Amino acid sequence: MTAFTIEAQERDTSRNPRQLRAAGLTPATIYGKNIEPKSIQLPAHAFRQAYLKGNEVFELSGVGVTAKAHQIQIHTVSREVLNVEFLVTAQ
Repeated sequence: MTAFTIEAQERDTSRNPRQLRAAGLTPATIYGKNIEPKSIQLPAHAFRQAYLKGNEVFELSGVGVTAKAHQIQIHTVSREVLNVEFLVTAQ
């Protein structure tokens, strides 16, 4: 399966997750074997569109890793992506 490229950045810790979502970003976490968990943020619309098209593996270009969307938290009413946990597949 090919990885879908999406621009991700280290998370702005001065803003809480609600503020990030209001700014059009989705908070996320990257974790995996032998790496420290890292908080990141990514464009909400781009991630949602890619995920709805069936993409599960993402190349997180701003962070330099390829990871699988392991767990996705979705709001039950609005269907907004609230949080994503990525499991690193390659660095």
